[in-house]
Amino acid sequence: MEEELLLVDATTGRPRPLAPEILAQAAGRELAGFALESEMDQEMLEVISPPCATADELRSFVLAGREMADGLARELDARAVALATSPIRGRPHTSVSPRYNAVLERFRGLAAATLECGLHVHVSIADAEEGVAILDRIRAWLPILLALSANSPFRDGADTGYASYRHVVWHQWPTAGPLELLHTPARYEQLVQSLLATGGILDDGQLYFDARLSRHHPTVEIRVADVCLDPEDTITIAVLVRALVDTAAAAWRAGEPAPDIPTPSIRLASWMAARWGVRGDLVDPGTGRAVPAAGAVEALLGHVRAALRANGDAKQAQTGARDILVRGTGAERQRARHELSGSLAGVVLGSDHEG
Repeated sequence: MEEELLLVDATTGRPRPLAPEILAQAAGRELAGFALESEMDQEMLEVISPPCATADELRSFVLAGREMADGLARELDARAVALATSPIRGRPHTSVSPRYNAVLERFRGLAAATLECGLHVHVSIADAEEGVAILDRIRAWLPILLALSANSPFRDGADTGYASYRHVVWHQWPTAGPLELLHTPARYEQLVQSLLATGGILDDGQLYFDARLSRHHPTVEIRVADVCLDPEDTITIAVLVRALVDTAAAAWRAGEPAPDIPTPSIRLASWMAARWGVRGDLVDPGTGRAVPAAGAVEALLGHVRAALRANGDAKQAQTGARDILVRGTGAERQRARHELSGSLAGVVLGSDHEG
């Protein structure tokens, strides 16, 4: 699993281009199984957890990774925070790399202004055939995960009115969004090659689908979620993703066809999730109709219940999802911080600027 964190000044909350210095510091530290990596912008740091079998194991790595990243940032009078957009305006600094330079040259203002942090969850698969079958069967459920993870209401000094403005910004990239039904690995590869053949993107690393086959690991990678403010929400999203994948694989093995839901319908459901999070209607994939968010979340829990039980994740998923419904997403908590502190620095730095 990969969490992207925002690097900010410890006093002002403004983004700071510290990833190279933090990675240099980390080179001499014991990272206890997880890894730290740079992203396109020097104001971001990626924390990568190793493969985990249980929610408790994943939790330990998530907490340790966040603590290490923030500790290294503090040594530079900065913080590593789990916000999916920067509430305070800052000019991103592109990481020094021939590839990133090429991305900046190709995409200009889009690449120059992108400073968004996501949560990417990998789940192991047997092979590409199973992987594509899974992608076909999870696509309509991903907007509900986006709603539960929503953590980007502020961007560049303003309240956007969205729960996940990261979703809105990220979907300006030409390959971002839901996949169509593909059915076979050959069709998936045909899609990849057709996009590469246009010359519009640099390589297959720029295939920013909401879910995709990993280029480097025998996994499906679900990329729809914001990085979560609360690490416990991260664990909830992760166990729901694993259960979705397991449920889809079981349905495929049983010969159940993938639901033929139009891609524009899924795109619209994702926009609804980004707009309101869990405080508005979401689309129930079973009916294609809008229902209160709590109803959509319960539909998701019901859909994956057998897999949650088999994985020992039922309590984590049910308690975690219902907690989000009651107390709100990271987006709501950010707005509460703003109301309490009266400043965007208070949003970024939390309790350090509250009161």
